[in-house]
Amino acid sequence: MPQFEYRGTSRTGTLVSGVRAAPTREALDAALRREQVTPARIVAKRVIAIPKPKVRGKVGAKELAIFTRQFSVMIDAGLPLVQCLEILSGQQENKAFAKVLAGVRRTVEGGSTLANALREYPKVFDDLYTNMVEAGETGGMLDGVLQRLSGHIEKAVKLRRAVTSALIYPSAVVLIAGGVIFILLWKVVPIFATLFAGLGVDLPLPTRIVIGLSNAIASFALPLVVLLGLGGYGLKVYYATPQGRMVIDTFILKLPILGGLMRKISVAMFTRTLGTLIASGVPMLEAMNITARTAGNAVIENAILEVRKAIETGRTIVDPLRETGVFPNIVVQMIGVGEQTGSLDAMLQKIADFYEDEVDAAVGDLLTAMEPMIILFLGVVVGGVVISMYLPLFSLISKLAG
Repeated sequence: MPQFEYRGTSRTGTLVSGVRAAPTREALDAALRREQVTPARIVAKRVIAIPKPKVRGKVGAKELAIFTRQFSVMIDAGLPLVQCLEILSGQQENKAFAKVLAGVRRTVEGGSTLANALREYPKVFDDLYTNMVEAGETGGMLDGVLQRLSGHIEKAVKLRRAVTSALIYPSAVVLIAGGVIFILLWKVVPIFATLFAGLGVDLPLPTRIVIGLSNAIASFALPLVVLLGLGGYGLKVYYATPQGRMVIDTFILKLPILGGLMRKISVAMFTRTLGTLIASGVPMLEAMNITARTAGNAVIENAILEVRKAIETGRTIVDPLRETGVFPNIVVQMIGVGEQTGSLDAMLQKIADFYEDEVDAAVGDLLTAMEPMIILFLGVVVGGVVISMYLPLFSLISKLAG
């Protein structure tokens, strides 16, 4: 995509300039006017084409946060941009990330801005990252923006860990329990069934049910596994469609306990991302777009885009947020106070801090409540299978004793 240098004035009369990628000069002109910037000059920028290195591997969020924090310290110390990238790429243990940073350094040496050089690696540096860097370069506060970015990434990692903690423990226990029950029904129960048939013992109802399940698994084990695999794949494909993502995300938010936790996580991500973007100087409409794309939930994403449309028509942020019915009233009220007092970015960060603490407490309570429930589930299911196999033996022993 071609790059253009632009210069213009904002709504308040402040001089605005920078470099941005756009399909055409007219498209950039329209985008700037939507951001309430009146362009005075837009010219195509000549950038030396540098081949990108082929990158194989993954860059984790933790590695990105460490790099960003180190980068901000170096910039704050007054080191040249190219030298910072050279040092950081040389000491990077992740070879894939080292190649990315080396490619960014060569692109910057070729005359590109840092933001546009980072945009060449969208799998590592997303829209949130590149737009904040562009705002920092334009406003001459790159070190401060990088510090905010590192803090934001660290908070995002913390939230993901909270989701993992809430889901991985019960999922693992249910999976292991299912495997144990499957093995009991597939291998152990048939031995008892053969024994009971040879002895001619009258089987109680629980034993007949378990033996029936065992026979069904022995007959349909392979088709059942294939069916479960196809079902999981079909669910994944369905979730990849806009309609499927909306249906599944709506269902998740309506779950009794998990839904409330996921809503808190979404609110924390929304307020943290939007507050970080606004504090870094990214225009409100662009910040809303980026926040919607990084929401992680289709319901929240659509709500943010509806709010953005309302803001574009000249409305304030409070009423559209309330009309979506997605965000809690306390969040809407606090955002309204921040907007009225001119400290929206600081208020959004405070809301994010509050909801992140709420998420930590909710995850702890959820795990504490689920432990006895999971133990009870395992005891009833696994114990029920074992006891049902021993009931006929008890009956047989009683007859022999009589």
